[in-house]
Amino acid sequence: MMDIKFIKENTDIVRETAKNKNIDVDIDRLLAVHRERLKLMQEIEQLKALKNDLNDMIKTAEADERQEIIEKGKEIKTKLELKEPEYDRMDAEFQLLMAKVPNVISEDTPIGKNSEENIETEKWGKIPEFNFPIKDHVQIGKELDILDLEKGAKVAGYRGYYLKNEGASLAMALMLYSFNKMIDKGYTPVIPPTLVKGNALFGTGYFKGLEYNSETDEIYQVASKDKDAEGKSSKDKKFLVGTAEPSLLAYYSDEVLKEEQLPIKVVGYSQCYRSEIGSYGKDTKGLYRVHEFMKVEQVVLMAADDEASIKMHDDMLAISKEIHEELGLPYRVLRICTGDMSTGKFRAYDIEAWMPSRNEYGETGSASNFTDWQARRLNVKYVDKNGEKKYVYMLNNTVLPSPRPFIAILENFQQKDGSVVIPKVLHKYMPGNIERIAPKT
Repeated sequence: MMDIKFIKENTDIVRETAKNKNIDVDIDRLLAVHRERLKLMQEIEQLKALKNDLNDMIKTAEADERQEIIEKGKEIKTKLELKEPEYDRMDAEFQLLMAKVPNVISEDTPIGKNSEENIETEKWGKIPEFNFPIKDHVQIGKELDILDLEKGAKVAGYRGYYLKNEGASLAMALMLYSFNKMIDKGYTPVIPPTLVKGNALFGTGYFKGLEYNSETDEIYQVASKDKDAEGKSSKDKKFLVGTAEPSLLAYYSDEVLKEEQLPIKVVGYSQCYRSEIGSYGKDTKGLYRVHEFMKVEQVVLMAADDEASIKMHDDMLAISKEIHEELGLPYRVLRICTGDMSTGKFRAYDIEAWMPSRNEYGETGSASNFTDWQARRLNVKYVDKNGEKKYVYMLNNTVLPSPRPFIAILENFQQKDGSVVIPKVLHKYMPGNIERIAPKT
């Protein structure tokens, strides 16, 4: 959420940002609604003040004065009955429009129409060359008996899968390795809830509007109702998260922190669920795009400082690069352009690992700087050294997801004899410290 004062003072910048992000929001209408909303609010407050004055007057009024006061009170009540619904309508439209207003972008964010105009900033690693016909991860997984897509589809439906034997161990090794690495980097480990209320998802920008919309939001809503602490049916709608980010950040919602507490650095492990409604027909084969997976995520809450947040953002990305290098996975980094950037992002990177069967890089992580856009929605503030309350800045980064690095390892490290070499940093997390997954004899 943006600050309405900032929008009023920087209308042209906000309008241009919306255009560059391909976001349809009428800024002029927003400002008009805001003015009318404030006018109605002031009128309602004045009427309520008069009503309170009349209530005080009637207590001491003479009998012949009371009827006149009562009549004035009725007039005020009638006016309030007209004004309050009008204000509610204006406020609802205001909130809806405000939810669409994009965060401004950093100076180094490229202007572009879509993902094809993202800018490659660096590459690392040598693309492997094979002296034998290569296999994709689906064939490798099936032949090594570590991946079962047929049974996955039978039990879970479209995009369902089973990881088994050394495949299950490899996926868990990736999670344990990356989780422990983040702890060593000074991040506080957390296993957060994956079933959350809507405010956590709206607050972090995973709803495109004020409420969940199954046509646009790639989120699963849980249909069954639960009970509250008193055993009554809960009115809260519940959702499955697509990443640990919403529940990690919402942990601090409605809190006022102290500046000396910042930055707060947290790493979370979670199961993740994504409906992938916007990706129908894409990447239908294998594990590249699935509904359910595991992921290690990092988030940072820090003081409101653009320059410092850019440095923190780069530092977070550096950890992802280090992880890919330790795994031996060739990768590239993309600076995300405006047309491929979501509403709340100030600055963003993607990191992509080489996947031989695709003959291209595939996204394995994303690092985003939201400045105070999420904090305003979640209402997370801090008191600075001058005693002033400010909204914190929030940043997040994919440390490592389970499926795509799994794909990259199987395909990049496949051997002529059908085995797959396991990256050295994962050996200690594998049963028996095995160094490769070999075909069953």
